[in-house]
Amino acid sequence: MTGSFKKIPAAACCGCVALLLFAAGCSETKPVDTRAADESMIRDLDAQWSKTAGARDVDGSVAYYSDDASLMPPNAPAATGKQAIHDAWAAMLAPGVSVSWQINKIEVARAGDLAYVVGAYSLTQKDARGRTMTDQGKLVEVWKKQTDAKWRVVADIYNSDLPAAKPREKEKAAKAKKPSHGKKTHRSRAR
Repeated sequence: MTGSFKKIPAAACCGCVALLLFAAGCSETKPVDTRAADESMIRDLDAQWSKTAGARDVDGSVAYYSDDASLMPPNAPAATGKQAIHDAWAAMLAPGVSVSWQINKIEVARAGDLAYVVGAYSLTQKDARGRTMTDQGKLVEVWKKQTDAKWRVVADIYNSDLPAAKPREKEKAAKAKKPSHGKKTHRSRAR
């Protein structure tokens, strides 16, 4: 009996060790909450980006996007990928154009890998007649932390607060001259 008595404490000891290892493996370690630091980082990056665009630096402006990002300008197809985004920015940052924006709201996901930004922009340029035009509107940017831990924009959309443009006078006149496709009328012939 003395041999089996010695086996019980050894078995109990192994069982306790196994239970402790199991409990340690199941305990959750909370990830460090980096949202405040990430928010500050994105605010700084976005302010730098606005200054870069204000200096009409196309390459610098495009550098804030991820390789597979999408830019969704108003009244135009989406530009996806750095080359298409570069082309869109090159057209927008023509000589005589001034652009800037500011963040109104930023929210970083609890996981710390995505954030969205809501803001307002101002764009000033000369129209075809040489008159200065100012456009103001709103924007939404989606930022994603990349594998190198740097934040990049993956989606960018903006649109104007100005009312939609009215049709040109020629277009109005052309529409007025078109025959209506309503009921046909027949003239009665005199007998």
